[in-house]
Amino acid sequence: MSSLSRELVFLILQFLDEEKFKETVHKLEQESGFYFNMKYFEDQVQAGEWDEVERYLGGFTKVEDNRYSMKIFFEIRKQKYLEALDRHDRAKAVEILVKDLKVFASFNEELFKEITQLLTLENFRQNEQLSKYGDTKSARNIMLMELKKLIEANPLFRDKLTFPPFKASRLRTLINQSLNWQHQLCKNPRPNPDIKTLFADHSCAAPTNGARAPPPNNGPLVGPIPKSGAFPPIGAHSPFQPVVSPSASAIAGWMTNANQSLPHAAVAQGPPGLVQPSGTAAFLKHPRTPTSTPGMDYQTADSEHFKRMRTGPSDEVSFAGASHPPNIYSQDDLPRTVVRTLNQGSNVMSLDFHPVQQTFLLVGTNVGDIGIWEVGSRERIAHKTFKVWDVSSCSLPLQAALMKDATISVNRCLWSPDGAILGVAFSKHIVQTYAFIPNGELRQQLEIDAHLGGVNDIAFSHPNKSLSIITCGDDKTIKVWDAATGQRQYMFEGHEAPVYSVCPHYKESIQFIFSTAVDGKIKAWLYDCLGSRVDYDAPGHWCTAMSYSADGTRLFSCGTSKDGDSHLVEWNETEGAIKRTYSGFRKRSLGVVQFDTTRNRFLAAGDEFMIKFWDMDSTSILTTTDADGGLPASPRLRFNREGSLLAVTTSDNGIKILANTDGQRLLRMLESRAFEGSRGPSQQINTKPPLVNALGAVSSVSSPLAATPERPDRVLPAVSMGSMAPMENNRMVDVKPRISDDADKIKSWKLAEIGDSAHLKTLRLPDSMTTTSKIVRLLYTNSGLAVLALASNAIHKLWKWQRTERNPSGKSTASVVPQLWQPSNGILMTNETNDSNPEEANACIALSKNDSYVMSASGGKVSLFNMMTFKVMTTFMPPPPAATFLAFHPQDNNIIAIGMEDSTIQIYNVRVDEVKTKLKGHQKKITGLAFSQLLNVLVSSGADAQLCVWSIDGWEKKKSRFIQAPASRASPLVGDTKVQFHNDQAHLLVVHESQLAIYDSKLECLRSWFPRDALPAPISSAIYSCDSLFVYAGFCDGAVGVFEVDGLRLCCRIAPSAYISPSITSAGTVYPMVIAAHPSEPNQFALGMSDGAVHVVEPSDAEPKWGAPPPQDNGAHPSISNSALTTNQASEAPPR
Repeated sequence: MSSLSRELVFLILQFLDEEKFKETVHKLEQESGFYFNMKYFEDQVQAGEWDEVERYLGGFTKVEDNRYSMKIFFEIRKQKYLEALDRHDRAKAVEILVKDLKVFASFNEELFKEITQLLTLENFRQNEQLSKYGDTKSARNIMLMELKKLIEANPLFRDKLTFPPFKASRLRTLINQSLNWQHQLCKNPRPNPDIKTLFADHSCAAPTNGARAPPPNNGPLVGPIPKSGAFPPIGAHSPFQPVVSPSASAIAGWMTNANQSLPHAAVAQGPPGLVQPSGTAAFLKHPRTPTSTPGMDYQTADSEHFKRMRTGPSDEVSFAGASHPPNIYSQDDLPRTVVRTLNQGSNVMSLDFHPVQQTFLLVGTNVGDIGIWEVGSRERIAHKTFKVWDVSSCSLPLQAALMKDATISVNRCLWSPDGAILGVAFSKHIVQTYAFIPNGELRQQLEIDAHLGGVNDIAFSHPNKSLSIITCGDDKTIKVWDAATGQRQYMFEGHEAPVYSVCPHYKESIQFIFSTAVDGKIKAWLYDCLGSRVDYDAPGHWCTAMSYSADGTRLFSCGTSKDGDSHLVEWNETEGAIKRTYSGFRKRSLGVVQFDTTRNRFLAAGDEFMIKFWDMDSTSILTTTDADGGLPASPRLRFNREGSLLAVTTSDNGIKILANTDGQRLLRMLESRAFEGSRGPSQQINTKPPLVNALGAVSSVSSPLAATPERPDRVLPAVSMGSMAPMENNRMVDVKPRISDDADKIKSWKLAEIGDSAHLKTLRLPDSMTTTSKIVRLLYTNSGLAVLALASNAIHKLWKWQRTERNPSGKSTASVVPQLWQPSNGILMTNETNDSNPEEANACIALSKNDSYVMSASGGKVSLFNMMTFKVMTTFMPPPPAATFLAFHPQDNNIIAIGMEDSTIQIYNVRVDEVKTKLKGHQKKITGLAFSQLLNVLVSSGADAQLCVWSIDGWEKKKSRFIQAPASRASPLVGDTKVQFHNDQAHLLVVHESQLAIYDSKLECLRSWFPRDALPAPISSAIYSCDSLFVYAGFCDGAVGVFEVDGLRLCCRIAPSAYISPSITSAGTVYPMVIAAHPSEPNQFALGMSDGAVHVVEPSDAEPKWGAPPPQDNGAHPSISNSALTTNQASEAPPR
């Protein structure tokens, strides 16, 4: 192929990329073999699209071409094989071995045999060469780095890895120049030539009056090629109309700015030859002002058929890969299992999950009520019936409407972005907002007489730095209000029908609002009161709602026509045109179909008495569920933020909660106990007021929290509302407390003090090593099948439980004795030490998510051990300073936060053996580290009793605070301080020998407990249970306390005599130095003792859950007085 032909291919590739023909672009790259798009190749590898990876590579090289190519294909096929083995898909692995890998046997038969032998291993990581294999994501990334080096070194890819630099829309420019030249050659050039086709040369027809038109002035007929527009777009008046690049103030995507292409030029309203000026809308059917830009355009006979106009984004070509990541999810990620059914009592009109507390569900009904449910406990924690707060300030039309018909419905309710405020739009005039107080209280904030008629939608945005409320209504307007004062900031007029919905958004600091009306018109507005920038038709021409994907990159709309035809579509933002229409709706939908998006991957809509799911990248239905029946024809639905829960309305005035595996795990962890602490199943919620008067004191039937209902500082637990008593009638009128009989009470509370081994199950793990070195670190494996201890002599011990008839799951239990496990070579996992007294060295340990390797240190270098072979894979970080705490990055196992003895925190990349950054903020050694993915932070604690919060993105320090000393201790505190995040990733457990405390994300202390009374000794260790409902704490006198997280209230004290042999206790004080919680059994924990023993502890079979303290009127119990457990052991509010 000639050089010019090759360049033409590049021009076509650029054209296709600018036109968003993504699949065609990559097909042409592969077929021509001129340009290898490394970005596209990387995306396909990271997504595991192996067939496409090999197909794309096949356009540039074959397996047998050279040694580089052979190595490339081998690495890809080997990765595919290992992933199949990791999924335990033996059949697929064998297929890959035979079809894909056997070709390499002739080149290296020994290697092929070794690969084949991996099939015989339970875990291929037992092979020493593969022992460092981590999870799939990290393995793909490591392989990709190798592939890129091989591709760059492969001579067949020479000159194919860089796209030649030339200006954007070059092909269009050449065509435009050709048309100018053809027009100049016309015998009778007309001032406004009529271009009908590109398939033949242009020639102007002779004038009918015989006069010759004047030649064009000053060069090109269509004016200068616009510098930033790249190519004059095919438009309403001309296939090659010049367009001046609009300003950055236009709506992003649908209105050009410096970084966005202009998809739809305006239809010129002035005389021929005039074009839209800078700053106009991307596509307008009804432009607001005529234009005066000099130049001439080509008139087309069928101009109305040209609806789409495009310009390029900049001078330089941008030839990136796919805009959206390929699908890396499966149907299992969809919440389809019904896990909760809630009875609202009236027809649910609107739903919204809290953005932070992801099990809090806001609900609005057709009778004007709003409620907040904690779906884990099935409790309605707040409820408000509709009333006008200030009738005197209402407009006369509203007063008249209420006098005529007092019924009112919630049209929309939703949370603000931070969950601190909720807004409610009603069917008559009014918008109300409430402040959501963390103790569950709703405080009236604003009442706005917003619109004449119904308020159809409400949204929150930040057009300036402060929060604003956006509303729309039957009066055909959109209004923006200050969320703090209620003052109107903007009003947008231009719709010719009631406005149905609003969708605020921003792109590259440009804030705008999409609105839809019941006549099917879509408009877009900037916060400038200059009128609509967009006027477009939604499919169906009736009620349509719009929504962005969670990452803000993809825009969808869903609506239903008056005839019942429903349309779910994705919009091409850069064109304002429909990019994809999703199929699968019934011919006549009964009602307006509602929809939602989740995880930047899935769409869901309620139709045909079921929920239908789509993958965003596929127009066909992915799957459906009827949620076990009982759904209305067009149910309303809403995902929580993580996409693990889905709320859907039912035909009997209820709500069903569907969950995926993550959601089910979340609810199991957050499942609340009954009011009196029996932790039985939640009772049915009804709409009757609490029977407080009939039953006497609420404290007699409720959790201990009810004993202090007047405390304003009590903070609502992040997990569950199950232990809340009905303390405030105005917000708890729905909850009917469960009343147990006396026998139930005695059974629930008899274990408040455990002093005998008969009242629990405890097992001292067998240990053949005759050492008394204390246990300094202890953890369960993530699978729950083993316990790993690190002793002060730097030796690790691993106990594994076997699957037996008594223990079919093979999980750790106090009922079955495990094996002190060692590999067949008999070696020990032993850390390097670098101290004359290793017993006193700081020890730290962290386990990988898949239990394949453990990272550990005991004052010397940090060692990485293979958990299968106990072999040291690598060592790093030689002291000084010594490592004192280790934590894996939650998203990348190759990144580790390492707390150091010199008070710094080092962010270390294991794979490249490099310290990325050092964090400085503590004065003493680091003793605790905890990541929160939700907050995107790392929290550190030190022996200086200080807490620091670091941003994961840039590792800058966001906040710091010293923990507060109890009244009995001098300030400032010193000593080891540990931190652990609650399962909600927002609340923090802080442990110091002087206290247990719960902090929020702003490092405000919400609740604290200090050793006293029944548990007077210093705290040695503490940890959340796996469901975050308990805190297990060990004390230096050997006692163990079980605390309710909700109020840090002691609900069970385990005396040393209950789990330690009398012969051991007689020799001196033995106490738990460290405590570990089972990863999936919330009532099991393990204790690492000062004498080197490890105990596994569980409640007895007779009472499978840890007991709760008695109510104040229940009488005394053996060993511990009422005052010791109920009054004195209550947690304290943080000092202010």
